[in-house]
Amino acid sequence: MQNREKLARVKLLVLDVDGVLTEGDVTYGTEGLELKTFNVKDGLGIRLAMNFGLAVAIATGRKSDAVARRARELGVTQVLQNASDKESALRRLCESLAVPLEHTAFLADDLNDLPGLKMVGAPMAVADAAPEVRAAAVYVTRARGGRGAAREAIEAILSSQGKWQEAVASYLNSLKKKSAGTTR
Repeated sequence: MQNREKLARVKLLVLDVDGVLTEGDVTYGTEGLELKTFNVKDGLGIRLAMNFGLAVAIATGRKSDAVARRARELGVTQVLQNASDKESALRRLCESLAVPLEHTAFLADDLNDLPGLKMVGAPMAVADAAPEVRAAAVYVTRARGGRGAAREAIEAILSSQGKWQEAVASYLNSLKKKSAGTTR
């Protein structure tokens, strides 16, 4: 099966956090504060994906209040934190959502993600992922983790499903409606 066909079958996109939704840096402040920087392009892409029938989940080996907050802001309800065993986490997630693993994409960046990548139908990697992760992927983004890679992966999936242009048009139309509503 061609890579585009694999992306066209995706019903669930699972995103790693550190190195995918962020550049991979972890900044510590006083009193246990942990800071993460997320890319707004990824956020808009996640919203577009969910508006056009693609389920989106987050699976990370760490636990962070910043991740929980970002997921809430975006409306992502499936958030698996402390999921160091990505293979088991993905299996449980797919079972709970009744989405077959072969209809699941996983966007990842590092060696701990390999077991999960090898079990999904559409393994994906960010541009600066470990070489082993890139080799396991059916799609490698041009963007680095934390720099719009999730948005690019979403665009690839929705494009392969013939939904990207409609998603963009719908989003732009909603902006026009909001703008028209504020000028009255």
